[in-house]
Amino acid sequence: MMTIFTWLAGFTVLGTLAMAVWLYQPDKQRGALEEIYAGEYRTVDGVRLRLRDTGPSDAQAIVMLHGFGASLETWEDWARALSARYRVIRFDLPGFGLTGADPTGDYTDARSMKILGDLMDQLDVDRASLIGNSLGGRIAWNFAALHPDRVINLVLISPDGFASPGFDYGRQSETPLIMRALPYTAPRSMLKANLAAAYGNPEALSEASVIRYHDMMLAPGVRPAILARLSQVFLREPGPTLARIQAPTLLLWGEKDGMIPISNADDYLRDLPNATLVRLPGLGHLPFEEDPVQSLVPLERFLSGEEQSSIQ
Repeated sequence: MMTIFTWLAGFTVLGTLAMAVWLYQPDKQRGALEEIYAGEYRTVDGVRLRLRDTGPSDAQAIVMLHGFGASLETWEDWARALSARYRVIRFDLPGFGLTGADPTGDYTDARSMKILGDLMDQLDVDRASLIGNSLGGRIAWNFAALHPDRVINLVLISPDGFASPGFDYGRQSETPLIMRALPYTAPRSMLKANLAAAYGNPEALSEASVIRYHDMMLAPGVRPAILARLSQVFLREPGPTLARIQAPTLLLWGEKDGMIPISNADDYLRDLPNATLVRLPGLGHLPFEEDPVQSLVPLERFLSGEEQSSIQ
């Protein structure tokens, strides 16, 4: 959902690890969260994934990959609309939501892609359109390059993957000392501020969304898993990988995205061989949450196979 750097910057306001003790918050009980947040569960490569699989089982499949700190609920409005025509599969990535921690402790992109492919196998999905936001976008475009035969269309919403402050190419990321407070604290006010920054219009952020994100942050094992994922980020220059992608690609980008600015779209357009950019005026990093009706229009046109010129 959010860029990793934004999370790091947000937590620096705590100032000291001692503050974490004062703001201590334990995990919530899994059973209580599962009563609130529905889903089915499948074990894939030793990970108990929470997922939802809706729409006609014999329809063309769409797999949706959420961003950093999010869960499958982030796609709720889009999934409801798309399920009338497509088979829509979404799941909590390992380390997030009610999937929780990966027992192997491996949160690399390679591990995420392996789980994605094996989940598709379990669900008898040979090929699918992939939709990914931010971190999920990075996983999606890497998967599309590695498995071109399995991706029909690729939709990237403010995707991650190019270097940014604190995340350079060819070097393991470093987790700041202050982030080690994360397993002990998750201030709701700070989380709300980070979420508001992901919206073009912060007033569009509902209290229900804040509660959901906070609940998922406090799900068992999630906060240590986030730290583990941060420590395992290893970026390579994306150009050669992007150039191998064969699937028609739609870039959806909010013009007011304060997490990954729309200027980054130029990097993708330079390297992707078959990409179209649609700018979303007034929207931020989470257009499918902020304005699911407006943002869905170009997506539906793209998935239906209309000429790319018609969605520009």
